[in-house]
Amino acid sequence: MDHSALKKGIVEEDTEEMDMGVEQRSASSAGKGTGKGSGLKKIVAASMVGTVVEWYEFFLYATAATLVFGKYFFPSTGNELDGIIQAFLTYAVGFVARPLGGIVFGQIGDRLGRKPTLQLTIVIVGASTFLMGCLPGFRDVGFWAPVMLVALRFIQGFALGGEWGGAVLLVAEHSPNKTRAFWSSWPQAAVPVGNLLATLVLFVMSTTLSADAFLGWGWRVAFWLSAVIVFVGYYIRTHVTEAPIFLEAKAQVEESKAISYGVGEVIRKYPKGILQAMGLRFAENIMYYLVVSFVIVYLKTVHKYDTSSLLLALLIAHLIHFLVIPQVGRLADSWGRKPVYLIGAITGAAWPFFAFPMFDTRNPVIIVLATTIGLCLHAFMYAGQPAIMAELFPTRMRYSGVSLGSQVTSIFAGSLAPLLATQWLKDTGSWLPTAIYLLAACVITAVAVVSLKETKGIALQEVDQADAVRHGLTPAGAAITKG
Repeated sequence: MDHSALKKGIVEEDTEEMDMGVEQRSASSAGKGTGKGSGLKKIVAASMVGTVVEWYEFFLYATAATLVFGKYFFPSTGNELDGIIQAFLTYAVGFVARPLGGIVFGQIGDRLGRKPTLQLTIVIVGASTFLMGCLPGFRDVGFWAPVMLVALRFIQGFALGGEWGGAVLLVAEHSPNKTRAFWSSWPQAAVPVGNLLATLVLFVMSTTLSADAFLGWGWRVAFWLSAVIVFVGYYIRTHVTEAPIFLEAKAQVEESKAISYGVGEVIRKYPKGILQAMGLRFAENIMYYLVVSFVIVYLKTVHKYDTSSLLLALLIAHLIHFLVIPQVGRLADSWGRKPVYLIGAITGAAWPFFAFPMFDTRNPVIIVLATTIGLCLHAFMYAGQPAIMAELFPTRMRYSGVSLGSQVTSIFAGSLAPLLATQWLKDTGSWLPTAIYLLAACVITAVAVVSLKETKGIALQEVDQADAVRHGLTPAGAAITKG
């Protein structure tokens, strides 16, 4: 296939025409019309609100694991770090469950659709998080307390494993070719919003309640509030439609038994794409959890920094992170996927070597600055990730490929990062092993980025056609749509 000729034909019309084309096809697929651009914005909103809800709950656990769970669900050993390490072990359980959720929900999403899968995942995450707020502590039921916590954490992580891939693909598959990275970065921007809400709720609770009241019942309120926003997220997701390119691929799979889909097919046909997705995810995932979880541990245990001040610093950093992500998405559309991602990997490797000396000053302004810089550098890897991963796989197995590549990585990246960093801090009293760890991770991610082909502006129909030619299939939507 002449890639350059195809790409020239695909991107020759402007973004406005593509928006119209996307909306017209969406209208015909859904059986009802929408105004120009309104359908895509509705889809972005549905994807974002669900993602906000689910990551509010997921990061609520991360923050509570640092501030509450070590004391409430585990026996005291006399060393504050021991309880935090035990809490982080339960935190890691959610990451172990995520690849399983990615496999199961990826298969469902490729077979039945992105929309019903996302409706199911948001309900499961909401129910498990609400129940966490009802759990008794170690003093009440002994070791049954951490056992129940681990069980609910596993269920929460299992559902979240299927959430991310569906949310970003719902947007990516509706987006114009020229601005796919920008539009699909909005679900990514919803992640710091969810984290912002979780941090805000805990901040309010920790500043308005005494320490005993906060540890006794105040933290539970944040978990119970999830029930309210789950209803909002579920309702909004009932009013979106599937992307036309997915409906075409689904119809083709149903008509031809020779065409396969899902996890098994993507592992057989696109192992390189999975490995590249894992490599892209590796440093990004590690860096994020070091910034939002381990920094709290470091400042609280080494410098005895005030909990409310810590949460306030994170509030500011999350807000700026939210604002930066879509702008970096624009850069990925204009500069290209690879250069923007490489900027994130290279600067991310340098961050801990100047950030931790900034933390050691104990100056509130400098601490906020160091945390914010960390999340802004992270955005250079995070913003373009959905577009890159969507462009790695054909539609018939895209949900499975994206979910598998991203969620498997979380087992040995984000889940272990705060745990390893806390253990190294306990053993050495230094942040240096953690800095070297992130440096090595960024090297791995940089190698993965270099191995990619630049896909800025490519049509997803072209990816499907290349898949069809490669495997002797008839592509869904035989003609490549311009845009």
